[in-house]
Amino acid sequence: MTAPGTGAAPDLGAPTVLLLLRHGETALTAGRRFSGSGGADPALSARGREQAACAARALASARPPVDAVVSSPLARCRETAAVVAGRLGLPVGVEPGLRETAFGAWEGLTFAEARERDPAALDAWLASPAAAPPGGESFADVAARVTAARDALLAAHRGRTVLLVSHVTPLKTLLRLALGAPHEALFRMDLDPASLSAVSCYADGNATVRHLNSTAHLAPWPYAGESAGPQ
Repeated sequence: MTAPGTGAAPDLGAPTVLLLLRHGETALTAGRRFSGSGGADPALSARGREQAACAARALASARPPVDAVVSSPLARCRETAAVVAGRLGLPVGVEPGLRETAFGAWEGLTFAEARERDPAALDAWLASPAAAPPGGESFADVAARVTAARDALLAAHRGRTVLLVSHVTPLKTLLRLALGAPHEALFRMDLDPASLSAVSCYADGNATVRHLNSTAHLAPWPYAGESAGPQ
């Protein structure tokens, strides 16, 4: 983008960089089960704790360095964030807007089990951001609170690098918003446990995705070919 009449790009200053870290694996993640904010609040598995440690080692050498760590209030994120923040010597802030979707009656079910129980409701949920699981949240509801949380974090950390530890749906929503992509883009991204993505947010409101679903720091674990559902 260029400034009108100048032929030169405007100076927007240093972007605010949002590093997006999905929490490490839990027993529900490994079983590909819906694990939101309305049911059980599982802790990390042994594998998930190792994933968090791998992420912490990678982020300790990040450039520019991480200035702040902010987590979803759910246990799997707070545990992941604590491992990373301990390595970085930073406190952990908690942002309720980063919590996972409430999946209502589908909490703890596999996708196949949810389809068997509520086929019409599942089809509606996949087709429209306004539809919600029985007793749960719609994608539109999640997008509204994630957007409010993002805007508050950008105002509080302008020009800094902030690590956000969250879940599949909120992180995909942040990436979708940065791309200006439609709702359907949520189903076109994979985010593995403890994967890293990054978004640069500029003062004029524009954003760019720097990387998505980076897992090189997790080399000790064989992730190739795995994809993650909404846990």
